[in-house]
Amino acid sequence: MDRFNLGTYRRPISTRSAETQRWFDIGLNWCYGFNHEEGIKCFEKALDTDPHCPMVHWGIAYAAGPFYNLTWKEHGEAEANSATKRCFEHVQLARANAASASEIERRLIEALACRFQKPHRVTPQEFEQWDDAYAAAMRLMYQDFPDDHDVMALFVEALMMRTVRRLWNLKTGAPAPNSDVVDALDVCERSIRCADGAGIAQHPAIVHLHIHLLEMSTMPERGMRSADLLGAMCPDAGHMNHMPGHIYVLCGEYEKAKLASEKAVRANDLYLAYADEPTYYLLGCCHDLHLMMFTCMLSGQSRPALWAADKVRSLVARDVVAIQDRPKLTQTVEGYHAMKSHVQVRFGRWQEIIDEPMTAEPGLYVLTAAMQHYAKGVAHATLGQFVEAERERDRFHRHLEGIPAERRFLSNPTRASLAVGAALLDGELAYHQGRHGEAYGHLRQAVELDDDLSYTEPWAWMHPPRHALAALLLDQGHSAEAEQVYRDDLGLSGKVQRCAQHPNNVWALHGLVECLRRRGESEEPALQAKLALALAKADVAISSSCLCRTSVQSAPSCCH
Repeated sequence: MDRFNLGTYRRPISTRSAETQRWFDIGLNWCYGFNHEEGIKCFEKALDTDPHCPMVHWGIAYAAGPFYNLTWKEHGEAEANSATKRCFEHVQLARANAASASEIERRLIEALACRFQKPHRVTPQEFEQWDDAYAAAMRLMYQDFPDDHDVMALFVEALMMRTVRRLWNLKTGAPAPNSDVVDALDVCERSIRCADGAGIAQHPAIVHLHIHLLEMSTMPERGMRSADLLGAMCPDAGHMNHMPGHIYVLCGEYEKAKLASEKAVRANDLYLAYADEPTYYLLGCCHDLHLMMFTCMLSGQSRPALWAADKVRSLVARDVVAIQDRPKLTQTVEGYHAMKSHVQVRFGRWQEIIDEPMTAEPGLYVLTAAMQHYAKGVAHATLGQFVEAERERDRFHRHLEGIPAERRFLSNPTRASLAVGAALLDGELAYHQGRHGEAYGHLRQAVELDDDLSYTEPWAWMHPPRHALAALLLDQGHSAEAEQVYRDDLGLSGKVQRCAQHPNNVWALHGLVECLRRRGESEEPALQAKLALALAKADVAISSSCLCRTSVQSAPSCCH
């Protein structure tokens, strides 16, 4: 617990024990880095030396409750009962010992009591009322203690928890219905300004949450400084090392995102070597590798992308996937296990895909089995093996029909993300069988379905459908539409929601330059320079925006 360097942030509390203070600080920093279970262990150590410290009981209640990556509705039934009981009991213990607390500590305890009103789970609607009540109490606290950076951070988090990953309307860029994102952003950026003005270090939770507030907005670049600061703030906190990668990917800084991911993975490996049982933090470890896959896919780096995919599979043991009554944990880690298929399709590993054995437990490895059928179908279609491709498509659809409607991977129902794959598979098969017009219809539908997915980062369908559509349009000489599709994907047209754009990705840059060459527009020095930089980072030959295009014509000369 105390062997990790989580940074220098400290919050003095009302205790006479230096050991209690030390363990409280470590626990709070783990929580700010979204490793709540480790935070609880530290708070419990703090109780050894001061069992009546009110803020330590506050810490356990805070850590055992919901957070941005685990909401009340994502708890299983027994899990929710256990969490609410623990939170309620420790809030009551904090209240019972509040005579020794400062005024601000008493207010924090009373605010948290609004979040945990009963010692058992309640209806989703009542849980929402608890979240609203806590946010309202923290708003009053902020009004009374406007210069306390922990109050600011906890208030921002409380506002975000009311509409988790529904902070902004993706299509319009306006705040989403019922979202307090503008208030949260104002408080966050006021904290940053105050810290700058006082010449003190930024608060780790503030810069962390600043990234979350901006990642699904139209202005992710506004979080660039927070990303740069956070990356150096908490050396052994994997999630804090990873978070800058969200901003970097969205801004087309793929190499920086890769480096952030590598740093996060090193920190996570340190933690996993110490941890004695699977906890929710395993999701964070897999997510960091997921982002590494994504950024390396967009930059044409097959080796680190495949390494990350294989490492996820080594972390996701069968006994974790089979855990009962922890649906968010089990469904999400199984979803991460499935992501290798995206990497294989991205890099055209057709024979490798075909040769890979199917999972022996499709009922347990639900998304993995679906993605394997999808990938095998695309591989066979690309190689002209149409009987096998149609067989895999049939297997994909039979498996898809058996997936419960409520099953999710991150922010989307599993069926919604797999619908993108169904349209892509139909398009690939039709195209390679020579039914080009029909194929384009399916591929355009895949683009629409993909654009309509709920926000998640990396995007729920990791291989942008526009890359396949434009590559196959270009293959038949439809340069004008292909050019528009590439401009949309690169964010040059402004027609696609910001978080679904992929600025400066090597695949679409290659395609756009090819389109311009075909219409005689060879003088595009800025694009040529961007493409040359992107190609220098790739470890595969980029012949097209999608390697499903097997006949390459008039590729940009700088790409040979």
